[in-house]
Amino acid sequence: MADPDQPRDLTQGMAISDVADGAILRGRVGEEEVVVVRRGADVFAIGAHCTHYHGPLAEGIIVGDTIRCPWHHACFNLRTGEALRAPALDAVACWRVDRDGGRLFVREKVPEAAPGRAPAGGSHGWPESVVIVGGGAAGLAAADMLRREGYDRPITMLSDDDSPPCDRPNLSKDYLAGSAQDDWIPLRPPEFYTDRRIDLILSARVSALDLRKRNVQLGDGRAYPFGALLLATGADPVRLAIPGSDEPHVHYLRTFGDSKAIIARASAAKRAAVVGGSFIGLEVAASLRLRGIEVDVVAPQSRPMERVLGPEVGRFVQGLHESHGVTFHLGRTVTRIDGRRLSLSDQTALEADFVVVGIGVRPRIALAEQANLSIDRGVLVNEHLETSAPGVFAAGDIARWPDRHSGEKIRVEHWVVAERQGQTAARNILGRRERFDTVPFFWSQHYDIAINYVGHAEVWDAADIDGRLEEHDCTVTYRRGDRRLAVATIFRDRASLEAEAAMERDVSG
Repeated sequence: MADPDQPRDLTQGMAISDVADGAILRGRVGEEEVVVVRRGADVFAIGAHCTHYHGPLAEGIIVGDTIRCPWHHACFNLRTGEALRAPALDAVACWRVDRDGGRLFVREKVPEAAPGRAPAGGSHGWPESVVIVGGGAAGLAAADMLRREGYDRPITMLSDDDSPPCDRPNLSKDYLAGSAQDDWIPLRPPEFYTDRRIDLILSARVSALDLRKRNVQLGDGRAYPFGALLLATGADPVRLAIPGSDEPHVHYLRTFGDSKAIIARASAAKRAAVVGGSFIGLEVAASLRLRGIEVDVVAPQSRPMERVLGPEVGRFVQGLHESHGVTFHLGRTVTRIDGRRLSLSDQTALEADFVVVGIGVRPRIALAEQANLSIDRGVLVNEHLETSAPGVFAAGDIARWPDRHSGEKIRVEHWVVAERQGQTAARNILGRRERFDTVPFFWSQHYDIAINYVGHAEVWDAADIDGRLEEHDCTVTYRRGDRRLAVATIFRDRASLEAEAAMERDVSG
C-alpha cells in the first residue's frame, strides 16, 4: 500500500475524481515535487515549493487561478507559474497535464518562458527611460517587473548603498543569527543586472531632482535623464541624541554592511545592549542570543511591541524572550553611553560590550521635499502610486497612499509592501493604471516563533484572541467597531492567508 504521507507518483496517473475542485494534491514527477490543482474543468500542475524561501505550496490556499504560499504570502499563477506578487520574484515550474479517458497523467515539464513578455497593445506611450532612485526592495522589484512586462528601454537604478539590493529581513533574522550565509543575502546575482540590462549604480548620492528638465542629479556632477521616475529611497534609522551615541561600538541595522559590522563585533563580545523594543530590536536580541551573547533590552514602553500588537501579545513576546535569557529594562531610556557603561533614565546603569539601536526609522523624503512634491509624513501618492508630479512615482517606506480597506491614507514600513508597490508602480509606469490595493503583510521572527500580520491597524477598539498565545497557536483579530482591520497569527499560516483573501474581497466587493 502506498504511504499516504508520501507524494504520489503522478506519472502513473490518477482519476480526475482524486482531485477535488479547489483542493491541492501533492505529487512527484521523478525526483521533483509537484502540486496538482483543479479549478472547474481545468487541472494544473506546478512546482511544489515557493521560489522565495522554499515554502510548501501544498499548505497554501487557492484564490481564483492562483496559489498562495503559507509562509510569506507570495502568489503564483496556476496557468503559467508566474510569480504574481512578492516576496517571490521567480516563477515556479509548470508541467503538462494529459488526459486519457477518465485519468490524468503528469510527465512533461513545460519549457521555461524567456523573461519579458510581448507588450499587450504595443509600447506606444512608454517612457524613453526609467530612473529608479533607491536600491532596496521596491526599486529592485520595479526594475524586475519592468523587464518582465517587456519594457526594453534603459533602466537605471541609483543606490547610495555600497551593496546590491539585498534580502533586508534576513539581516536581523537568520543572517545575524549565523544560520544564513553571505551568498543568500543579495536578492539577485550580479549577472541578473547584466542580462536584464539594468544599470545598477552603487554608492550614487543623488543631490537633486530636476522635474522640469526631467533629470536626476548626483553629488559628483553626473546627471541622468528620465522619461519616468520612481522614488524608492526607503528610510533611515532614528539616531540616538545622547552623549556617547557616536562611539564606534554603537550600531544601527539597515544595510548588509551594518549586519556584517554587528556580527564582527559580536564575535569578540559577551554582552550586548539593545536599545528599543521594536520588531527589529527584538529580532536582533533573538539573533544575538542564538549566538550565545547575553542581551539587555532597554525600551520606554511598558510592554515590547505593544503599540502594534497590543498588551497581550506584547506580554507574550516579552515572556518568550525572557525564557531565552533576555533581560528587559522597560519604562526606561538610555541617557548616556560611556564606553561599556550605559546610564539609564532611572539612575541605574548597564554594562555592554556593544550597543544596537532600534528605535524606529524616518522616511527619506528630503529629495521629494526639495522637488516640491506633495508631502504628508511621507510622499503623497494616488491609488496608482503616482506623486503630485506626472510621471513621477513613489514606493516603499516613503509612500503614503489611500488605503481602500481602512479608508485612510497610510504609510507602511514593511518589506513585502515595498516590493509589491514597486511591482505596481512599474506596471503603472507602462500605463496600466493599476490600483494599489494589496492588503499589507509582514512577518517577524523570534527564535522558532514567527508572527504573521495582515492588514493595518493604527488604532483599534478590541483585539480578540482565538486560541492560546502560550501554546503558540492563535489568531488575534484587531477591530474598530464592527470592522476587522488586521489579523496576527502564530503557527496558523492558513488562517493568515484566508484573512488576507477575505480583506481583499472586502475591498473588491
